[in-house]
Amino acid sequence: MKKLLFRTLSFFNIIESKIAFYPTVLALFGIFFAFLLMYLESLGISKYLLDKAPILVVDNGTTAMTLLSAFISGLISVIVFSFSMVMLLLSQASSNYSPRLLPGLISDKKHQIILGIYLSTILYNIFILFSIQPTGDKYQIPGFSVLVGVVGTVICIYAFIFFIHNISQSIQISNILKMIYTKSKNRLDEVIEKEGPHLATFPDSDDWYEYQSEKSGYLQNISYTNMIDFSIENNTQLHFLPFKGNFILNGIPMFRSKIKLEKDQVDQILNNISYAREELVEDNYVLGFKQLSEIILKAMSPGINDPGTAINAIDYLTELFALRMQKKDLNIIRRDEIPYLKVKTIDFKDLLYQVMVAVRTYCKHDVTLNQKLLVMLHYLLHQKTYNKDYYDYIKEEASLLLSDAKGAIKNPVDIERLTSLADSFTFKLNEAAEDE
Repeated sequence: MKKLLFRTLSFFNIIESKIAFYPTVLALFGIFFAFLLMYLESLGISKYLLDKAPILVVDNGTTAMTLLSAFISGLISVIVFSFSMVMLLLSQASSNYSPRLLPGLISDKKHQIILGIYLSTILYNIFILFSIQPTGDKYQIPGFSVLVGVVGTVICIYAFIFFIHNISQSIQISNILKMIYTKSKNRLDEVIEKEGPHLATFPDSDDWYEYQSEKSGYLQNISYTNMIDFSIENNTQLHFLPFKGNFILNGIPMFRSKIKLEKDQVDQILNNISYAREELVEDNYVLGFKQLSEIILKAMSPGINDPGTAINAIDYLTELFALRMQKKDLNIIRRDEIPYLKVKTIDFKDLLYQVMVAVRTYCKHDVTLNQKLLVMLHYLLHQKTYNKDYYDYIKEEASLLLSDAKGAIKNPVDIERLTSLADSFTFKLNEAAEDE
């Protein structure tokens, strides 16, 4: 039962990010609602409405058919235009910023819901159109259903206006940066909150029994609850080797167990691990760092040359790094203070290096960006941290940044300015250390 529940949640998490998910659900709702209205028509709802409020009811079959036909053809044109705008948005975001942004933009629920409203209204009007009998008397005309179709079409018009507004906002790089930052921050806050205040010890697993993966894909999620229950039932502890968001190849070491496991037990563990072929920031905060760094590189490419966007992205990176400094490098899952699982996470040192090595290598010739990066590192040196070693990693990156800048920048005035800026930050840090 737990396996089925985990598989169901994983499947829903995957399909929810697809652009056709909400449109499909709402389209099915439109069909169901049309049949519901047909049933209510058979009970005489239009006759009752015609007696009480005749101005709201269309009592002519030809007029009703004309209205519904016009609504259907008009909404089809609107939906074609809307889909074209979505494709244009995705194309521009991919070419101007980063292809990694596409999964996040595709999974935008606002766009999906608006497209779903179009589809549900079109399908509703089509089914109601089939039920009209133009040669019958006025009580056989589904007047109430036609009224609902009119209301639905008006809603679609306002939804289209909102769609144009929202899509014009979505393509702006400032909103894209804010979206990436917000999703990454929320996920990082969630991870930090789950860690708890105490660091549970976990034994060394070098001599444990090692087992390989049987699938390929991005490691999306692990059912920690099921794995803890498994560890308790089998009196073992588990160490998952790849970190979340890493691409898993078939046959590589996947996890270690304190005791030797049977084939069915290994399968039970592997069945509680979900894979995906795409990455989402909601599932892995590290992807937010990757996307922001890639936007910086794209902005500084010769074809775009937009240092302003790169500076804005560095500002968001600064806040995310400051938050990441409060997280442990070890992810130990426990129940009742007893550690059962150890899940590998990317170290702060590696995360900072991977981001900085790309940015400083590609932007080392730009004095403005080098100054901004030095300010970022200086800011991080004065933030609260879980591990004091993080400060040493930041100093190392500042040294590497200054070294690359000196090799790429030829103007001695610019080099002197960067050196003075770095020296002033280091001097202030030493003073702070002496005061402590």
